[in-house]
Amino acid sequence: MTKLKIAPWGAEMKALLLSDEHGFRAVLQAALQEVLEVEMTEALSAGKSERTAERVGYRSGYYDRKLITRVGVLELRVPQDRAGHFSTELFERYQRSEKALVSALAQMYVQGVSTRKVKAITEELCGHSFSASTISESTARLDGTLKAFFERRLAEPYPYLILDARYERVREGGTITSQAVLVAIGVDWEGRRQVLGVDVANRESRSSWREFLTGLRGRGLHGVEYVVSDDHAGLKAAIREVLPEAAWQRCYVHFLRNALDYLPRKHDDDCLMELRWFYDRRDIGEVRRDIAQWIRKWQDRYPKLVAWVEENVEETLTYYRLPRAHHKHMKSTNMLERLNQELKRRTLVVRIFPNTASCLRLTRALAIETHEGWLEATRYLNMEHLKEAKKESLRAIAA
Repeated sequence: MTKLKIAPWGAEMKALLLSDEHGFRAVLQAALQEVLEVEMTEALSAGKSERTAERVGYRSGYYDRKLITRVGVLELRVPQDRAGHFSTELFERYQRSEKALVSALAQMYVQGVSTRKVKAITEELCGHSFSASTISESTARLDGTLKAFFERRLAEPYPYLILDARYERVREGGTITSQAVLVAIGVDWEGRRQVLGVDVANRESRSSWREFLTGLRGRGLHGVEYVVSDDHAGLKAAIREVLPEAAWQRCYVHFLRNALDYLPRKHDDDCLMELRWFYDRRDIGEVRRDIAQWIRKWQDRYPKLVAWVEENVEETLTYYRLPRAHHKHMKSTNMLERLNQELKRRTLVVRIFPNTASCLRLTRALAIETHEGWLEATRYLNMEHLKEAKKESLRAIAA
């Protein structure tokens, strides 16, 4: 059974048309226009200029039709046939089930359901069904839209950059492998989160991360002052190579998980709890005093852990250079958690992607959906804090 990845028509294409305040309306209009074209093709049993013995009629231009919806007036071109037999129930049905249809068009390419189920959905919403082949063809057309979004020019600076990866199971050459989905999130000077890049690699490595970051650079990524990621060696090397000007913060959540590797199975929970508390202190001086006390307390009982913490803990304290109001959000990669949770929830429907292209299609579509939600929400960070901190730093240097 062919698996169809349903992508968010509204979300992905609105994100592509963010410069247009009426972007979602334009996207919905394009989606419904596509439905009308598919209807005509199936009614005639032939596409435009297609020579086939099954043809039962011929096209004869279009007439204009306006459709009033909650997102505005849509101007559609309804196809006609020479015999005048073609008609669509789409408008009547759409007026009665507008909300459901808009939701379906926005979610269809993110559900990962089979073509047969999609056929049933469209039949229920639109009054008739479409063939699996026409649905699959529409899916393939999304790739260009998704690619365009993730190749868009990054014109504005992003002082904060968060990098992470998750793994999805993909079938390649008859073998099921785990492939890395690389994700980059930026925070602009308006304090808004934006999805900057999503790509799939065979594995997390220095070369794959370097290629990913170099691609962002090539699209115009600049002004990065601070990067958050986990401690993956390949990723760290790529950051140093491509973004040498940026300060690096090791995600403290990953750090605490890594600490378990240096403890016996039966250990005192207070040890890790006290380590966790370091990341709630007000300033770096207080943290370093607490770390010194923690080392003295636990070095005899857990020498392996203490030695490891002494060697690596400084990498997790970079965020103390930032305004205190930003500490909570910028000391870990948790900013990506909502996106990762949504990816996990939706990709569980698919379980195993039939190929890399389908994996990339779904993850990118979901990322754009999240991107749109972030842009419509209130700003994530007040960047005036960072601007003022930079001014204070310049004043201190001048003095």
